[in-house]
Amino acid sequence: MPDPVIALCAPYHHDVLETQFARYAAEYDVRCHRSAAAMTADLQEVRAAGGRVALLVTESVLPDEPFYEAVRDWRAVVPTARRVVAAHWDHFLRQSDELRPGLALGKYDAYLLLPRGARDEEFHTAITELLSDWGATVADPEVVTAKIVTDGDDPLAVGIKDFFDRMGLPARTYPPGSEVGRHVLARLTEESGERPALPVVATAQGDVAAVTSVREVARRVHGSSPSHAVIDRPGETVDVAVVGTGPAGLAAAVYASSEGLSTVAFEAEAVGGQAGTSSMIRNYLGFPRGISGMRLAQRSRNQAMRFGTRFLTGWSVEGLVPGHDGAPHRIRTEDGEVAARAVVVATGVAYRRLGIDSVEDRVGLGVHYGAAVSAARETEGRDVYVVGGGNSAGQAAVHLSRFARSVTILVRRRSLSETMSDYLVRELAYNDRVAVRPCAEVVEAGGQPTLEWIAVEDVETGAVTRHEAAGLFLLLGAAPHCDWIPPEVCRDARGFVLTGRDVPAALWRDGMPPAGLESVVPGVFAAGDVRAGSMKRVAAAAGEGASVVPLVHNHLATLARART
Repeated sequence: MPDPVIALCAPYHHDVLETQFARYAAEYDVRCHRSAAAMTADLQEVRAAGGRVALLVTESVLPDEPFYEAVRDWRAVVPTARRVVAAHWDHFLRQSDELRPGLALGKYDAYLLLPRGARDEEFHTAITELLSDWGATVADPEVVTAKIVTDGDDPLAVGIKDFFDRMGLPARTYPPGSEVGRHVLARLTEESGERPALPVVATAQGDVAAVTSVREVARRVHGSSPSHAVIDRPGETVDVAVVGTGPAGLAAAVYASSEGLSTVAFEAEAVGGQAGTSSMIRNYLGFPRGISGMRLAQRSRNQAMRFGTRFLTGWSVEGLVPGHDGAPHRIRTEDGEVAARAVVVATGVAYRRLGIDSVEDRVGLGVHYGAAVSAARETEGRDVYVVGGGNSAGQAAVHLSRFARSVTILVRRRSLSETMSDYLVRELAYNDRVAVRPCAEVVEAGGQPTLEWIAVEDVETGAVTRHEAAGLFLLLGAAPHCDWIPPEVCRDARGFVLTGRDVPAALWRDGMPPAGLESVVPGVFAAGDVRAGSMKRVAAAAGEGASVVPLVHNHLATLARART
C-alpha cells in the first residue's frame, strides 16, 4: 500500500515547509502545492485512488482563497486527516485573534508558528502528536501486537479489539480462512488435535489461546502470576491498594508510589476507565491540542509504574473486608487476597444500560456502550447515532464525524447546553456532519444480526420514527461500580460512596466527620466519579486521586502511633 500523504499548501514559504517536512519523507508521501486549488485537486485524486491522507498543513495566507475556506473544502475531501495552520511570523500575531476561535470550533487541529530555523522541535512535537493520533485512530496498524482470529460478527471479538486499542496495543482481526488465520489456528490445532473455538488471540509474546472474555485477554497479556500479583504472600501488607484505574485511581497510584508508599492497583479490564474510551479530551489542563483517553491513561500508567506501582490488570475485585482496630483491610479476588493498610476506591462509573431487549441483543454488533473508538472506522460513509448529552457523547460525535456520513445526537432534554461543555456545543454546531435531535430517545433496534435500524420516539409528542443506522453509541448517565463494597461503607440512594461530611452525622467518630475523601471506615477512601458529590470531570477525578494521598499518609501515621 502506498505511503500515507502529508499535503502542504505553501505558496509563499514552500522552501521552509519542504525543508522541515523532509524528515518525514521516509515513511510519508510529502507533497507540496502552491495554491489551494492545486492541493484540493491532488487530494481528490488521492482519495479516488484509495490512498490515505494523514496530515494537511497550510500557510495562513493563500493567493486564491481564504485559508479557512480551503481548510473547509479539504475537510470535506479527507475528513480523517489532521489539519494544521502554520502562520509565518509576519502574520502570526496579527491573525491570532482570527485564528484561535477556529481551534475551539474544530476547524483545524493546531495553529502553529512557521519554523524559523532548523530543528524547531516544538513545531515537530505538535506534528508528530497529530500524526500519532491519526495513526492510532484511522490507519490500520503496520505492525500488530495482537492478532484476533474471528469468524463473522462476534461481539466478543469487537470487545477484545476495543480492549487492545484502549491499552495502546495495535491489533487486527483476521478471518479463519486467511493466511494469518490458518497459521494461528494451526498452532492450537497441533496442540489439541481439534480446531479451537473462536475467537483466538495471538500476542507478540507468542501466546496463542481461545478466549472467552476480555478479562481473560487482559490477564494473559499482562500476566496473572500470584507471586507477581502479591496475592497470598504471607505477611506482606501493602500501604495502599487502589481499586480502579481511571483518572482518579491512576493519579492516586502516581502520587502514592512517588512518595514511597507500596502501591498496588487493580483493574478488571483496560486501564483508563470511562475516560480511557474518549477519542479526544480537549479541556484537560496542559494539553492545548487535546489528548486521547487512551494516551492519557497509558502515560499515567507508565508514570505510576516508574515510581513502583504494581498493576494487576485483569484482576476483578470481588470484595473488601474492612480491618478493625488497626488490622489491615483485605481485598478479595477469585485468586486470593491482598492486605492493605489503606484502600482507595476509584472504580468510577459505568454507562447506564438502556434496558431494551432489541438494543441489548446487538451490543457489539453495531450497538456500543461508550465511544468504542475502534468501531469508528467501520462507520465510514454511513449514518450513526449517539445517545447522551454529556461531554463523552459530544467527544464521541466529533470523532465519529471524521468517518460517518452523518452523526445524530439524541438527547431527552431540549438542548445540549444544560449538560455539555460550551466548547463542545459550539464545535458540534459548526460541524456540518453532526445534527442534534432534542426530546428524543431510542425505543427499538433491528437488523440481522448486526444493527440496521433504530426507532426513535419524540418524548413530547409520542411520535415514533424509524431510521437506518450503522451504529448506535450509548453514553447514558452514570451508575457506580460498587457491588463489591460491603455495607459498612456507606453509600447514597444511588449507590455512590459517601465521604467526609456527607457521611451521616450519627456515624461520625467522636463527633467529628471523616476526612474529606475518607469513608465511614477508617482507611477506606473514595476518589473520582464513584464518590457521591464528585464533579464527574476527568480533571476533577485526577485532582481527587492526588488529594487522597495526604489523607492516606495521615491514616498511616495514625496507625503507626497506635502501635507505639
